[in-house]
Amino acid sequence: MNAGLRPYGIDMPSKGDVAVVANIGIGQGDNDTVSVIDMTAKPPRVVNTVTVGQTPEGIKVSPDGKFVAVTVMNGSNKPANSPFYKANGLLQVYSRTGNQLTKFAEMPIGKWCQGIAWNRKSSLILAQCMAEEEIHVFKLTGFTSKGLTKAGTIKTKGGPAGIRTAEK
Repeated sequence: MNAGLRPYGIDMPSKGDVAVVANIGIGQGDNDTVSVIDMTAKPPRVVNTVTVGQTPEGIKVSPDGKFVAVTVMNGSNKPANSPFYKANGLLQVYSRTGNQLTKFAEMPIGKWCQGIAWNRKSSLILAQCMAEEEIHVFKLTGFTSKGLTKAGTIKTKGGPAGIRTAEK
């Protein structure tokens, strides 16, 4: 099975019915993708792919299985003189219904952001940003596209990259 060009991050909800894969492409400024794999199909296979922008590195399904959060570098990891450079990465949140992903919210974040995690209540998202040496905290405040707000930052000593939270 081929989820996409250079599959990198993968996650599954606790139910195990799907897997979501961040496909980072080849880093040439192209828009990259997130794919959904139907784990109940015989055999399992890719059933949905959405375009997310340049280099989706971090990906995490919310504990309740209703959302997928993705950190997209968006060119923020490129040199400033690159035609593909952008000053900020993106945090994208998709609502999940079965095998379908629908963009729920998108917010700018720092540069070269990688790791991502949810709290147990599926109400907070942590996104790690290497260049700023901090973890950005976002709150899911409602079920509309304006339901994502920045709640603060946590400074670190060094560039945070791979975060994980305890799960059931």
